[in-house]
Amino acid sequence: MTVSFECTTRTTIPKAQLFDLARSIDAHTESMAQSREQAVGGLTSGLIALGEEVTWRAWHFGLPLRMTSRITLMEVPDYFVDEQVKGPFRRFRHVHEFSEDAAGTTTMIDRIEFQAPVGPVGRVVEKLVLARYLKQLIETRNRHLVGDHNLG
Repeated sequence: MTVSFECTTRTTIPKAQLFDLARSIDAHTESMAQSREQAVGGLTSGLIALGEEVTWRAWHFGLPLRMTSRITLMEVPDYFVDEQVKGPFRRFRHVHEFSEDAAGTTTMIDRIEFQAPVGPVGRVVEKLVLARYLKQLIETRNRHLVGDHNLG
């Protein structure tokens, strides 16, 4: 069973600039300082591009975790998709979509789909713990990316 959720962030930051912030390894590392997340393999700084991979090392739930993600789709500056190729999940897919209206408001939508690594117990943990935890991580990252330009 796949669990999914989405986060919507609105800002005055121009779409192309926010697109680049969202694929910045450095901005991601800064936003995840609380979990000591570091890029330790593949691309470790700068802007990640189509086909590139990054391996993250972080602490979540008191455990050291590693996850390697690859950018599998990208249409600059409208969307990109990163998917786990190795790591703690059975499946993890993150779609990042960007749009801008005539008034200059940029909307970033994060769509996450994942499956926990273990059977029936994992399904309960997915819904009760992981989905909420991951959503909070994405919202924290997004608040960091847009800073004082957040429109809610």
